[in-house]
This record gives sequence, C-alpha cells and structure tokens, in this order.
Amino acid sequence: MSKTLFQKIMDGEIPGQIEYEDDQCIVLRDINPQAPTHLLIIPRKPIPRVGEATEEDQSTLGHLLLKAGELARKLNLENGFRIVINNGSDGGETVPHLHVHLLGGRALGWPPG
Repeated sequence: MSKTLFQKIMDGEIPGQIEYEDDQCIVLRDINPQAPTHLLIIPRKPIPRVGEATEEDQSTLGHLLLKAGELARKLNLENGFRIVINNGSDGGETVPHLHVHLLGGRALGWPPG
C-alpha cells in the first residue's frame, strides 16, 4: 500500500503547514480552507476512514475529538465551530486517511453541502 499524502507530510517528504503535533496526531492547515479556521486533525496511525476504524482505534478517535475541542478553545472559537469527518467518495473523502476537519471563525450554514 502506498503512502497517503498525510503520511508523506508526517515523514517530511512533502511540506505541510503543521500547527501542532504529538505522539498520536498532527494538525495541518487545510490547503483549500472552507472557513477562516480550517484545520485537519490527522492520526499518525493510517486508518483509511472512520467506517474502517476498529475497537483498537477507540483511544485514537477519542484523542482526535478531544484535540479538536482543545484547539477550538485555543483559537477562541467561542461562538461555535464544526467538526467534520468525511467517509467515502459520496461523503466527500479525498484522502484515504482518516482526518477530522475543524472549521470555525464564521457562521456555518446548514445543511452543509
């Protein structure tokens, strides 16, 4: 299996605007932001998509969501923010490596798209 775009960024093979990293995840600025704040919270473990996550991934998934809340507080998104996880092509997935979108900094409409 070839490396995903995110794995190549984590390995320093291609550049990415890394905003945060720890032993379980990295956080990048989205290259095509859909809101003033648009970050991608990506697990270091290459889970293809949330629909393929297993019980073994429970801790990692929890870490990603807790990190999203922590970043939202740090970025003063007190008026609200949205967390999005795309799954499959019909769900808008473009990179087959699970990632959490953190969007905020403006009012977000509903339905989302």
